[in-house]
Amino acid sequence: MKVTALAGGVGAARFLSGLAAEVRAEDITAIVNTGDDFRWMGLQICPDLDIVLYTLAGQANPATGWGVLGDTFACLDRLSLLGMPDWFRVGDRDLATHIARTVWLSQGEPLSAVTSRLCAREGVACTLLPMSDDAVPTLVHSAGGDLTFQDYFVRLQCQPVVKAFTYLRAAETAPAPGVLEAIEGADAVIVCPSNPLISIGPILAVAGVREALRAVRGRVVGISPVIEGRAVKGPTVDLLRQLGHEPSAAGVAKLYSDFMGSIVIDEADWSLAPRIVSLGMETHLAPTLMDSADARRRLAARVLAAAGCRT
Repeated sequence: MKVTALAGGVGAARFLSGLAAEVRAEDITAIVNTGDDFRWMGLQICPDLDIVLYTLAGQANPATGWGVLGDTFACLDRLSLLGMPDWFRVGDRDLATHIARTVWLSQGEPLSAVTSRLCAREGVACTLLPMSDDAVPTLVHSAGGDLTFQDYFVRLQCQPVVKAFTYLRAAETAPAPGVLEAIEGADAVIVCPSNPLISIGPILAVAGVREALRAVRGRVVGISPVIEGRAVKGPTVDLLRQLGHEPSAAGVAKLYSDFMGSIVIDEADWSLAPRIVSLGMETHLAPTLMDSADARRRLAARVLAAAGCRT
């Protein structure tokens, strides 16, 4: 069984850890959002790739949803003492990842090859693919002006009201090697429970990705990140509302309806099922709150069943 997942940050990382308990890790390919990527102190930071990597390697900090468990911050503390900005919290072990990535990139390796290297070093058997080897930054158009994504998300804590997002150069940018093949050749394509606008949206905007998903629509199954009108983590509901979308599982389904054949929504949202079915999507109910390793594994099994796969 070959399974391909479209992944953002924390929610996707947690789901993928459950999926890796149901399917051989070697048979899982995760196409990961890089719209959040940016340069910090001259280093290339890839937040979503890193949280997926650390989670699958058993190193992620579950309390923060970013960084390495038990990390120290001696370097950042020293930088702060020297008058450097410290709003982006990078731990010492996390810093080593960014340094290695930046060195390898400067030597001419593409991001996909660098990511493969990091996975090998960390003992992660799943294939992690950046959505593109080229930079496709997400630009935030807010009521107060344009912002880089990390300025909006971390420095300003998602406080500005968002008017629109632009995925810069996405429509002219090629997917990373293996991305389209992973979609076309998968027995199931899973859209993880990530923010549809800032995590999955950038992946869909890359040239050819949405078209590839439409071609295998019957094998595409998603998981709603919204439960009873609330998001487990992050600004998903606020962003949906600010941009004129219904902040519910039905609103998420509508955003994906052109390429997704099935969706798994939380049991608490059972009343929304008829509306989602009217979009031409099979609708499956399951507990979708991933508050334990067992819950993540059970959800993964339910999603695979919704895709017609049996483990």
